[in-house]
Amino acid sequence: MSLITIVIVLVVVGFLLWLINTYIPMAGSIKTILNVVVIIAVILWLLSAFGIIHGIGGVKI
Repeated sequence: MSLITIVIVLVVVGFLLWLINTYIPMAGSIKTILNVVVIIAVILWLLSAFGIIHGIGGVKI
């Protein structure tokens, strides 16, 4: 995965999170939970993209 792809994904995720936080009315605690979940998911994706952790793609629910 190229660095440009990673940057584009980070910008898109950040923009979507900003749109949700700005224009969708919800309680502050729900916004906080949403932000934390998205940030954890992005961190896990980045660690997987750089090869630091393996096997996230193999997780089946």
